Amino acid sequence: MSRELQLGDKIYRLDQRTLVMGILNVTTDSFSDGGRFNRVENAVEQAFKMAEDGADIIDIGGESVRPGFVPITAEEELNRVIPVIKSLKNDPAFKLPVSIDTYKAAVAEEALKLGVEMINDVYGLKADHRLGKVAARYNVPICLMHNRDSTDYNDLIPDILAELGESTRIAHQANVKDEQIIIDPGIGFGKDLQQNLDVMYHLREFHSLGYPILLGTSRKSMIGKTLNLPLDERVEGTAATVAYGISAGADLVRVHDVLQMRRVADMTDAMVRR
Repeated sequence: MSRELQLGDKIYRLDQRTLVMGILNVTTDSFSDGGRFNRVENAVEQAFKMAEDGADIIDIGGESVRPGFVPITAEEELNRVIPVIKSLKNDPAFKLPVSIDTYKAAVAEEALKLGVEMINDVYGLKADHRLGKVAARYNVPICLMHNRDSTDYNDLIPDILAELGESTRIAHQANVKDEQIIIDPGIGFGKDLQQNLDVMYHLREFHSLGYPILLGTSRKSMIGKTLNLPLDERVEGTAATVAYGISAGADLVRVHDVLQMRRVADMTDAMVRR
């Protein structure tokens, strides 16, 4: 497994500290913050705030994939994300790498042309195989998330590992280099509450695939259902999942509340990355 992640001209040592990826949804209907940052000026302000709060990467998404979401066209997605990307990439004061949260090759390519350094695909290359070729052509890291339509598994963890293995094979067929692959077990996608908790319990087993792990639990229904709390009261629950995830070997965490989770990550790193 590569213990370095290169994003543009920045090289991160994954054995030294956990990377914090700040979520920037420029959507109208994302489950947690839809509509808050769908104006360019608001989105740019939030990106700078997350940078100040300790984010290492900003993950920009223009299409909500919440349960029951309505897909949008690539053109509409581009209309949402490209102005924000341009504003950030054209501002010399903004120093952080940017990830594009999309499963569409056309959207990723336009973002990468503007200097975006990473792709985050919630369908693990199974929605648009061309996306792998785009990642390979621009030689950028790509995160492959586990996702499926059903919660009906034969054997939960082996099935998820096998399905993530399929995603990595698709990436290899597209000539994506091993060191550019990150995996995400997909908390909240194709899993019920108990299955999500089981994935967390078995998180260490995902290292068997040989890739860095990104964990995305922030404010998700697993926390809301376990604690019986609404979206705006899930910071502590998210913190518990981040701390546990890092102790189980997560290399990156994708979060809304960057300031708090940066502190959680730093404290956990001080104990487990020795």
